[in-house]
Amino acid sequence: DFYHVDRRLGTDDTLAGVTAALRAFGIRVVLDGVFHHVGRDFWAFRDLLRNGERSAYRTWFAGVDFGRRSPRGDPFHYEPWEGHFDLVKLNLHNPDVRGHLFGAVRSWVDRFGIDGLRLDVAYALDAGFLRDLAAFCRTLREDFWLLGEAIHGDYRRVAAPGLCDAVTNYECFKGLHSSHNDRNYFELAHSLDRQFGANGLYRGVAGYNFADNHDVNRVASVLRNKAHLYPLHLLLFTMPGTPSVYAGSEWGIEGVKAGGDDRPLRPALPSPAAARALGRHPDLAAAVARFADVRHRSPALRRGGYRPLHVASEQFAFEREADGERVVVVVNAAASAARVE
Repeated sequence: DFYHVDRRLGTDDTLAGVTAALRAFGIRVVLDGVFHHVGRDFWAFRDLLRNGERSAYRTWFAGVDFGRRSPRGDPFHYEPWEGHFDLVKLNLHNPDVRGHLFGAVRSWVDRFGIDGLRLDVAYALDAGFLRDLAAFCRTLREDFWLLGEAIHGDYRRVAAPGLCDAVTNYECFKGLHSSHNDRNYFELAHSLDRQFGANGLYRGVAGYNFADNHDVNRVASVLRNKAHLYPLHLLLFTMPGTPSVYAGSEWGIEGVKAGGDDRPLRPALPSPAAARALGRHPDLAAAVARFADVRHRSPALRRGGYRPLHVASEQFAFEREADGERVVVVVNAAASAARVE
């Protein structure tokens, strides 16, 4: 139900209280908007299962075909998300579906005061729907922020004028850890220059940068040399785009998927003390806080251009410049000191 909090997690009042408390600390709130698909327990899909071809909601879902059965044994077929028939693709061309979803977003702004949305599988959303959704959201708030999830493909399909403000930067996510594991800063340097350099494809597009998230193994488990958590996070906070830290990873919490099970990536974190106990790197949180503070105070790091200065296997330097400020970032991933000209 797009209009109410899942009762297993609390009530609408619970979420309203949380968002109000966050705003009191100057923290903005972005909710996850899953508009491509729904679960089979979605009320309109249950109506379709119950009433079949007579259902008023048969056109709410993509590819409904009563001439064949679904792999779940239903008397009709439908389009899922990437072959997962537990997730039913919505027909985003249907004006009633759009009205239902847009109304839900309005209710989240009115009830919870949200500041933006992270759009799940934005790469698979119909381009017209994405553009209309973005326009609608900005009628609710001029500064409404939209982040689009894009795992592959051209990021400009998701983040561009009239679309999302930022896009998940999976290319650099991979480069952040593999450049350290492979002693190969050339990989990350190539991606940053390809994306944001003088002839970069995504100049003017904000990358949403991350070292890990709820879908991938925790970076503290991925890095072979745990000391690399420090240069990696320095790069995360100084490269072009918006840095993101996944809850608990500032303490170096580890987590690896087990047979496709994401739960090891998502432990309960009831308090900072509990997070520290789970993590093995008690000094990392202070370093992350320092990097965040430096970025917050630097126009060049927040909005500046990108120019590579030096690339070697284990050393990397680049320049960011904006508003009369120049920042030079230098990292050394080697076990010993290095001189960089």
